[in-house]
Amino acid sequence: MTLLVFFCGHAGTGKTTLAKRLIGPLMQASGSPFCLLDKDTLYGGYSAAAMDMLSGDPHDRDSPLFLQHLRDPEYRGLIDTARDNLELGISALVVAPLSREVRERRLFDRAWLGVAPQVELRVVWVQTSEETARQRIVARADPNDAYKLAHWDEYRQRRFEPAGAAAVDLLKFDNTAPTAADDDALVARIVA
Repeated sequence: MTLLVFFCGHAGTGKTTLAKRLIGPLMQASGSPFCLLDKDTLYGGYSAAAMDMLSGDPHDRDSPLFLQHLRDPEYRGLIDTARDNLELGISALVVAPLSREVRERRLFDRAWLGVAPQVELRVVWVQTSEETARQRIVARADPNDAYKLAHWDEYRQRRFEPAGAAAVDLLKFDNTAPTAADDDALVARIVA
C-alpha cells in the first residue's frame, strides 16, 4: 500500500511535530517506507532568498507579495516531489498549511495531485484553539512568524476550521495535548 498523507492546518498547530512523531508508527503499521516532506524545510531557504531580494525581508511568509507569487509554486513543488516518491513506491507524508487546498478539496483531486488511482489519499487537519496556536508561535520565536504576530487580526481572518463539504473525509486531529492513545488512533485511521 502506498499512501499520500497530508498534515495540514494553521501555524502553531504542531503539524511538523506530529508528523515527526508519527512517521515511524506509520511505516510500521503500513509496511511502507515513508519520506517526510515539510514545506519549510524544502523551501524555507529558497523563499528567504527570494523574499530578501524582492522585499528586503527574508522572513516574510504572509504578505500579499509572498502569497501571490511564491506560495503556489512552493506547494506545487511539494506535491510534485511527493508524486516522484510515490512513483518509486515510497509513501509520502507532506506537511504544510494547505488551507486553501483543503477548503477547495484539491487534496482529494487525483488529477490535480497527479497521482495514480492505487495511491491511498489521507488528509489530516491538525487543529488547536487560536490562543494555543498563538502561544506556540510566540514561544517558538521563529522570525518567519513576525508578520503573523504583527498583523494578528489580519492573519486570524484567514484561519478557519473545515466544516460541511470541506470537512468530508478529513481526519481531524486535536493537537492541543494529545496522548499516546490519540496518536495510535490517528495512525489506525490513516492506514485503515
